[in-house]
Amino acid sequence: MKILIPNTIDLPVTADVEAVVYDIDAEIPDEHRDAEVLVVWHNSSSWLQEAARTLPELRLVQALASGADAVLNAGFPEEVRICSGRSLHDGPVAEHALALILGAVRRLDRLRDAQLEHRWDDDFNEVQSAPESRGSYTLDAARVTIWGFGSIASTLAPLLTALGAEVQGIARSTGTRSGYPVHADADAATVLSETDVLVSILPATDATAGLFDSTVFDAMRAGSVFVNVGRGTTVDEGALIAALESGRLRAAAIDVTRTEPLPASDPLWEAPNLLITPHVAGNRPAGAARLIDANVARLAAGDDLVNQVRP
Repeated sequence: MKILIPNTIDLPVTADVEAVVYDIDAEIPDEHRDAEVLVVWHNSSSWLQEAARTLPELRLVQALASGADAVLNAGFPEEVRICSGRSLHDGPVAEHALALILGAVRRLDRLRDAQLEHRWDDDFNEVQSAPESRGSYTLDAARVTIWGFGSIASTLAPLLTALGAEVQGIARSTGTRSGYPVHADADAATVLSETDVLVSILPATDATAGLFDSTVFDAMRAGSVFVNVGRGTTVDEGALIAALESGRLRAAAIDVTRTEPLPASDPLWEAPNLLITPHVAGNRPAGAARLIDANVARLAAGDDLVNQVRP
């Protein structure tokens, strides 16, 4: 079995296969278009569309991103199985989400601006230490809601708990996950009215497109914080900017945007109290080689695959 491995990551697979490293910015050589497995990481949408047309023997596309939306939209034939990199990014994304949450809650963006201006921000010191604002600058006793309560949320939630936060989730169905209460999407308005920090880890789907709009931001507590480490398409960016400008949101931090890279002229850059990082939360898939080895063995045996999202 021939496997195509991208040149964007070192993957020492141990399965008994012919592993060929390919350049994600070049066409696949004719002699390797008989590959049965394609691993993708940082491939462009146009490259994936071309691969869908030129790899006739393909049986599996293994994405290393936690969401496989780009692969699902590339046009691979129905018989080609598609798997995501779910769980490979649990630790890195949880770490980055925690950093963004703390950065937004503690307003490190404002303090960084003051540093660049060589200015000791006495005004911030006064506001942050005022008795009436204590709850705004700490996670201790804060109500944190994670929308999209999967494996990443299960890693993030205990970190927030350790800092004193009260953590709950929103997902498609209600229940308890990893020891935390999770509410159904239908109950979101009630949950948001009691939320101090809203964290999105939602994938890009038809159902989540533009989900975080003015209705959601208006439902949140005045002066709350929004953090997105999921997908940029889930956010109505005009509504996000408006919520920040009006003060409905005290601060926000996002690792993803609808258009990436974010154009220099985009109004998000000028939005007040917004911290932006360039989609780096899950940049190091941990355990990718093990996942590939497992799925290659399962594919050869005709078994169900790990993280299979299609068919």
